[in-house]
Amino acid sequence: MAQHSFVLNGEPVTVEVADDVRLLWVLRDILGITGPKYGCGINVCKACTSHINGKAFNPCSVPISQVSSDDEVTTIEGLADTVPAELHPMQQAWIDNDVAQCGYCQPGQIMAAVALVRAVQREGRTITDADLDTLRNICRCGTYARIRVAIKDGAGRM
Repeated sequence: MAQHSFVLNGEPVTVEVADDVRLLWVLRDILGITGPKYGCGINVCKACTSHINGKAFNPCSVPISQVSSDDEVTTIEGLADTVPAELHPMQQAWIDNDVAQCGYCQPGQIMAAVALVRAVQREGRTITDADLDTLRNICRCGTYARIRVAIKDGAGRM
């Protein structure tokens, strides 16, 4: 077992775990961060979507050995801390647009949406339907229409 350090939701953490353990299991089983959900374990469903250094990634497919001490991992639990409000604008848009049904995919959906909106805004433009078509997070309940509306609403608030 080796020690691995990184920044999680703004706080430095160190864990002792084998190099090949996936980051999702470190987050959930060792650190108690349960927002990123296990869906497939092979980077397909994207229920575990989180951010690493501001970009969306799927911790189910990343061994802890690929995370360095200066990497910043943000999960849904830390998203609101990135803005001066109780909730992140995308989280508020999700509530206002009544998106969630079962809720299982919602943390990953929100994290993917925030990363996409930030990337589009860095390009100096607003989010389009073509941008939304690039999101591949799976929703078992099929609330895709409400998800798209909420992302556009949240983007306007960001």
